[in-house]
Amino acid sequence: MSAFTPDADWLHWHLSPKKPDFVPPEGAVDAHCHVFGPGDQFPFAPERKYTPCDASKDQLWALRDHLGFSRNVIVQATCHGADNRALVDALEHSGGLARGVATVRPDISDEELQALHAAGVRGVRFNFVKRLVDALPFDSLHTVAERIKPLGWHIVIYFEAQELPELYDFFTSLPTTIVVDHMGRPDVSKPVEGEEFQLFIRLLRENSNFWSKVSCPERLSLTGPDTYDDVVPFARHVVEQFPERVLWGTDWPHPNMKSHMPDDGALVDMIPRIAPTPELQQKLLVENPMRLYWPEEWEAQHGA
Repeated sequence: MSAFTPDADWLHWHLSPKKPDFVPPEGAVDAHCHVFGPGDQFPFAPERKYTPCDASKDQLWALRDHLGFSRNVIVQATCHGADNRALVDALEHSGGLARGVATVRPDISDEELQALHAAGVRGVRFNFVKRLVDALPFDSLHTVAERIKPLGWHIVIYFEAQELPELYDFFTSLPTTIVVDHMGRPDVSKPVEGEEFQLFIRLLRENSNFWSKVSCPERLSLTGPDTYDDVVPFARHVVEQFPERVLWGTDWPHPNMKSHMPDDGALVDMIPRIAPTPELQQKLLVENPMRLYWPEEWEAQHGA
């Protein structure tokens, strides 16, 4: 039982997702998911913008196995702020099958960074979605970017498409590998070839250190479940244009969903629609996340 009461309009994650028809390749990685609490063990941050229901590591492992995946990349959620204890606990109990993306403050000590690295953290997330943060983290991002460079970590950024023009020069000045959450949240009512989405494509094309997650159709779609047809052309375009720099994840347990709660099995069944060949599926689900999050293991296996 959590010590916290979820928001009145909070939608609980799907308790009985379907078994996907699509069978992921061996070693597939769910490269974007979260853990929430449990709140009685890992309290949510006082400054949080939302209070979720619990979503524990054990429930995440059960979903991983049900969907046919082998590994997870767990991203620190804003409801836990910069308190990464729930994330670290999950990583330390994963048997090496999970890596993490943390939230850190500029004044974090070197010892704390080393401890996060030892637990399996390989990146830091910064949120530029104005409705989810009190202030955009320009100064802190630059400071943290310099701090994490010696560790070989990357930066994950979350923003919405209409904000990219004003953020473009800042983002391209960053010195590390950058992973963009959810294709920069495109407006899927606009054309793939339109000016707004093509600015994001330009960001990827002209900056080889930028990667993209082609995830969260449930957040982007205007047509809705379970096919999310209007998102498919955007995600497929990114996968086909940049096959070496794309990642996919469930986004379980789907924080802040208001319209509906997606079936995670149906989300997995979308993968062959956005990555239509076995070669693209292998890159999206295995090769790319392994190179980014388990590079030593990947290089040992492939003689790189």
